[in-house]
Amino acid sequence: MKDYHYLMEKREAFKMYLKPGCREEYRKRHSELWPEVEKVLKNAGVYDYSIYLDEETGTLFAFQKVKGEAGSQDLGSEKAIRDWWHFMAPLMIVNEDESPLSVPLEEMFHLD
Repeated sequence: MKDYHYLMEKREAFKMYLKPGCREEYRKRHSELWPEVEKVLKNAGVYDYSIYLDEETGTLFAFQKVKGEAGSQDLGSEKAIRDWWHFMAPLMIVNEDESPLSVPLEEMFHLD
């Protein structure tokens, strides 16, 4: 497993898209997050990671802090992450490689 830790710290936000009728299964699968996925995320420096749902549009809004260069959407070289994407693909709009279709969001304001 690669070690992604660096001194750089950043906040990232992005949106993804849930398929209609998949709300509860999406929540269930994340409540049972695989330990190997959690380990990869933490090893990459991802922490304070939350995902919110806009039920009207099916848009998932994700926010995470990262100590390093690689956020959760940059970890496709890790087998555990690819397996997780495959597991989640039936619930989400995905790319050809089954990674979630995600759109980075520009930070417009921050207050500590």
